[in-house]
Amino acid sequence: MLPHPGPFVARLLSALQADGVEVSGFELDHLCYRVTTLARYAELRTWLLTQGVLLGESPIGGRSIATFRLKEPWIIGDRRIEVVELPAPKAGSPYAEGWEHAEFVIGEDLLSFAQRHPQLAWDLSDLQKPINADVRLRYEGFSVKFHRHALAYVIEHLDR
Repeated sequence: MLPHPGPFVARLLSALQADGVEVSGFELDHLCYRVTTLARYAELRTWLLTQGVLLGESPIGGRSIATFRLKEPWIIGDRRIEVVELPAPKAGSPYAEGWEHAEFVIGEDLLSFAQRHPQLAWDLSDLQKPINADVRLRYEGFSVKFHRHALAYVIEHLDR
C-alpha cells in the first residue's frame, strides 16, 4: 500500500550530495509518509499494523502521528529503513500524499553541524525543542531533518 521509498531516498541523497552535506556515516532513522485524509490515515495505519509493530501513536501539533517498526525493513543501497512515521492530516496544512521527509541521527551538536554548511538555508526553528531537537533542510517537495536520537529511542525513553 505504500510506494517503495527507493526513488524518494535516491532523490534526497542526491539533493544532499549536491549541497555538499555528507551523510554516509549517519543513520537514516526513519521516513515520513503524509496522507491527505483521515480515512486514508486509518487505512494505512491498519495496513501498517500488518507490516510491523506500532511503536507509538501520539497527538503532536494538533493531529495524531503513528510510528511503526517494519517486520521487513526496506533495503536501499547500504541503508536499512525500519521505521515509518505516519501523521494524520493537519487542518490548514495540506500535503500531497507521499513521502515527505527523512531524518538522520547525527552524533554531534546540531548547530555546529548546520554551521559547517553556512551557504544552506537551515531551518533552526526546532533547535530548542525539549525532546529531540532538530535542524532541517527544505527541498522542493520534501525535507531532511538531523537530530541526536532515533525516533524509536525517543518514543521508548524520552517522550514521557
